[in-house]
Amino acid sequence: MRRVIVGLLAGAYLCLALTAALLIWRHGGGWGAGMAALIGGLGLALALHGFLERMIDAGAIRREVADVREAHVILADQLERVHDRLGELAEAVAVDAEMRTDAVTGEIRMLEDLVTQMGETLEARLADHSQTLAEVQAQAHAAPPRSRNGFPAQSAQQAALAEIVREALLENRIDLYLQPVVSLPQRRTVFYESFSRLRDATGRVLMPAEYLAVAEPEGLMSTIDNLLLFRCAQIVRRLAKSDRKVGIFCNISLASLADQTFFPQFLEFLAQNRDMAAGLIFELGQDAFERRGSVEARHMSKLAEMGFRFSLDKVCDLDLDFQDLARADVKFVRVAADTLISQMLEEDGRLTLGALKDIAAADYADLARRYGVELIAEKIETERHVVDILELNIGYGQGNLFGEPRAIRDAVLAETDPPADFLRASLNRRAIR
Repeated sequence: MRRVIVGLLAGAYLCLALTAALLIWRHGGGWGAGMAALIGGLGLALALHGFLERMIDAGAIRREVADVREAHVILADQLERVHDRLGELAEAVAVDAEMRTDAVTGEIRMLEDLVTQMGETLEARLADHSQTLAEVQAQAHAAPPRSRNGFPAQSAQQAALAEIVREALLENRIDLYLQPVVSLPQRRTVFYESFSRLRDATGRVLMPAEYLAVAEPEGLMSTIDNLLLFRCAQIVRRLAKSDRKVGIFCNISLASLADQTFFPQFLEFLAQNRDMAAGLIFELGQDAFERRGSVEARHMSKLAEMGFRFSLDKVCDLDLDFQDLARADVKFVRVAADTLISQMLEEDGRLTLGALKDIAAADYADLARRYGVELIAEKIETERHVVDILELNIGYGQGNLFGEPRAIRDAVLAETDPPADFLRASLNRRAIR
């Protein structure tokens, strides 16, 4: 646009100069006067054009300055709004941080109360155990010796093992092991099963087969389960923070479900942490499930109301009442691979499972799914096991083939310890007394 205006003005100046030169020439001025008029007209035109161009430039500059000032006003207004918004956001963050701090503080207090109650229960049981052990030793010394150390060989071994278990509990030498449970045939880890292992003073790991015979008669098994439950809950919280959608099977005994002192406090803790329901699955043995009484069933129902699920393991009898399992909110059944494979029979060209001759072996898992129950084949050790299990249409597998149980690292395990050293200090004081 600017170029068009300049061209038009230049044409106008030229026309005016030519007109003036012609007029002077026609009125007798001659060619010299005409040329002088033309040159003078062009010079005057150029001077006038320069003045007009400077006027146009000055107007453009003024408009640009005005635009800059307007933009500055708009930017200042936006900065003020952003400042106000940042102030509101900072206030909201402060309020949210205060609320989270209050929530964490309440949770820590609940955990401390839970561990305190656990410690008191463990104190009483260990004290009773110490008293019983002292009485056994006194009776053994009073009785006629039947071996060089005053005990029958088996009783001496049990007494020594009982002392090792007691010391392991006193020193909190209880480790948490996890083994993956994978989906089949993809072999993607979807769950973990948790195990508790005790260590003696030398660091040797005691397997359940070693210490169960002593811990169960002495009433210490529920204490071990309680500590395992506590640690599994903390591991689930840790996995949730890292956004890992992985569940953990955690063993719970009938003694823990029937414990009128511990269970209400643990139930209160879980009620305040319902977000763990998707990641924590409580597991009972088949025999324990069938022996559960009204108290245990009622406590299981309370856990189910909060969204927690149950699993059945140590299954030997495949003739399960899936309707009863569904009523009890049992969502998983764990069966050893050898148990399943050993009961696979072929009759009349049809594969069945032992006494379950009414349904095909491949339909057994589908039957369980109709009641919301998933089968898990455990103790899978070979690829041949996998082939046989896939023929049964089972969706989950577990065993050393997919990964052996691994101990939680010390750094992570320390985070799952009780929030204070109350348990150890209190038990040591009781042992000294």
